[in-house]
Amino acid sequence: MRLRCAVLDDFQNVATEIADFSPLADDVEVVPFTTHLADEDALAAALADFDIVVTLRERVPFPASLIARLPRLKLLIASGMRNSVIDYAAAEAHGVTVCGTASSSTPPVELTWALLLGLARGIVEESNALRSGGPWQSTVGADLHGRRLGLLGLGKIGSRVAHVGLAFGMHVSAWSQNLTKEYADEVGVQLAASKEELIAESDFLSVHLALSDRTRGLLGAPELALLKPTAYLINTSRAAIVDQDALLTALHEGRIAGAGVDVFDIEPLPADHPMRTAPRLLATPHLGYVSQANYATYYGQAVEDIQAYLAGSPVRRLP
Repeated sequence: MRLRCAVLDDFQNVATEIADFSPLADDVEVVPFTTHLADEDALAAALADFDIVVTLRERVPFPASLIARLPRLKLLIASGMRNSVIDYAAAEAHGVTVCGTASSSTPPVELTWALLLGLARGIVEESNALRSGGPWQSTVGADLHGRRLGLLGLGKIGSRVAHVGLAFGMHVSAWSQNLTKEYADEVGVQLAASKEELIAESDFLSVHLALSDRTRGLLGAPELALLKPTAYLINTSRAAIVDQDALLTALHEGRIAGAGVDVFDIEPLPADHPMRTAPRLLATPHLGYVSQANYATYYGQAVEDIQAYLAGSPVRRLP
C-alpha cells in the first residue's frame, strides 16, 4: 500500500509542477491542499489518513495536541531549516521524523524593495488611476537618494537590503540588540546609538529581525510615535514584532506617510480584517518567500527528504 503525503497551503497548486515528484509515484500518493486549514479540528480531520505532511514555512502550527491526533503521521517536512511552531518533543514522542529544506534569503530582500519602492512612488495608486481613467499624476514620489534607510536587524536579509540601499545612494543605519560596530562597518552602514535614534532618524524603516521573546512588540505605540510624519515602515519579517493595533492607529491618523506589510497576525488574513482597508498601506499576502526558485528548492528537497526517509536515512532533520 502506498503512503499518502499531504502538501499543505499549495495555494497556487504548483508544488507538483515546480518539483518532480514522479520518483515517489510507486511508493507515495501526493495530495496538494490548495486551501488553508485554519484550526486544529479541521487539520486533524483532513490529515488523519496521511503518513507524510509537507508544510509551508510557519503558517500551520503542529503542537503536541495535533500531533497526538495524527496516529498515521510518520514524516513532517517543513520548508526552511527553522520552524518555531512545531513541537519537536511531541513529534519525537510519537515517532514522527521532522525534516527541513534549504531556503533562500533573496526573495524577501527583493520583496522588501518592491514594497519600499511601491510606497515611495505611489505605484499602486497611480497604476489604478491610469487604468480606471482617473487623474493623470496625483502623487509626488518620495526620493530615495540622500535619504536615511534604517534597518532593524542586519543579518542575512538585512545586510543585503543594506547593500541595495547603498546602491541607491541612501544613508543606511542599523540597530539590533546584538549588532556590533565592527560588523556594521563591515557591511558599510552606520551603527545607530539606540533603537530610538534609528527610528527617529529614518525616512524608511525596515524590519529584519527574527521573532523571539526579545523582539515581540519591539515596535509599539511609543516607538511608532518617534517616526517622522514623512517616514515609511516596511515589515517583511514577522507581524508580531510590530504592534498591529498601534500601526493601524498610526496609519488611520496619518502619523506616518505609509507602511508596506507582507506579514500579519492571522494568515491568511480574514476578509474583515482591518488591515485590508487601512489607509496608507501597501500590503501583500506573505509573498516574501514565494518565488519560483525558492519553491523549486522547497519542494525539490521535500522529495529528497521523503526518498531519504523511505531509504531509512533521513536528511536535514530538525531541529
